[in-house]
Amino acid sequence: MVIARYPRELPRHPRGLCLAMGMFDGVHLGHQHVVRSALLEAATQGARGVVVTFDPHPLAVVDPARAPLLLQTLPQRLRAIAALGADAVLVNPFTKEFASVTGEGFVRGLATDAGPLRSISVGQGFHFGNRRSGNVPLLRVLGAELGFVTHECAPVSIGDERVSSSLVRRCLRAGQFEQVAELLGRPCSLVGTVVAGDRLGRQLGFPTANLDVRGLEIPPHGVYAARVLVRREIVPAVLNLGIRPTLGNSGGELRFEVHLLDFQGDLYGEELEVGFVAKLRDERKFPGIDALKAQIGLDVAAARAILTA
Repeated sequence: MVIARYPRELPRHPRGLCLAMGMFDGVHLGHQHVVRSALLEAATQGARGVVVTFDPHPLAVVDPARAPLLLQTLPQRLRAIAALGADAVLVNPFTKEFASVTGEGFVRGLATDAGPLRSISVGQGFHFGNRRSGNVPLLRVLGAELGFVTHECAPVSIGDERVSSSLVRRCLRAGQFEQVAELLGRPCSLVGTVVAGDRLGRQLGFPTANLDVRGLEIPPHGVYAARVLVRREIVPAVLNLGIRPTLGNSGGELRFEVHLLDFQGDLYGEELEVGFVAKLRDERKFPGIDALKAQIGLDVAAARAILTA
């Protein structure tokens, strides 16, 4: 899959492009419906199927106070899109300058710099461009002029609820992993980069990989059984998510620490994907280090039992 940052970097295709356009945070079932609409159109017309997305989240630039925590890192989002079969992804760098571009200007720029457009698929009610000036009616007007068709994809619902990134975030914050997996169409996981910690886990006899998950939506604090993707291998793990009250974390810094049960090695700087399996217990303060070590031993045993069942 080709990954481009600017429309002119997309390889030209003699039959043109069929686009799926959106932020696609989480690449949930609704997003997948939009992407598949574009890919089906591309297959029908012999064109190239391209997903158009943005980084960072537009609200992080135009209204940071309202910017949501994300469900995925950009690399994780790109992998989810690639799994759907897209030929290419255009990741537009969302800057203050880019935020000033109107919806019409953006579409005309795509047609000029990337080549002829054959279709654009978007979700119902999708808006884009400066002051949300881009919408489905505008796309239909521009399509009549520039020669592309517009597909406004109906939302996907599960029961009475519409699948959305907001709903996924709400379920993840509640620790409802089965519901999250249902909304995503795949198991719930978070990706983070391993950073240096204070090595207290090693002193306790349970070394951990500390992940940087800043900017990401996370489940409730607690201890979890997890499966971690490490160098293309799935490794069972115990995850501690919280502020480690027993160890005197006076600053209250969030720690996302995974103890890999059957792995040894230096992982600093590497990206790990942590899949949540089950919550073992809430985070709590113990009377001392010995009590904490004893509890961690019980946590490891409980995680093994769950992960090998």
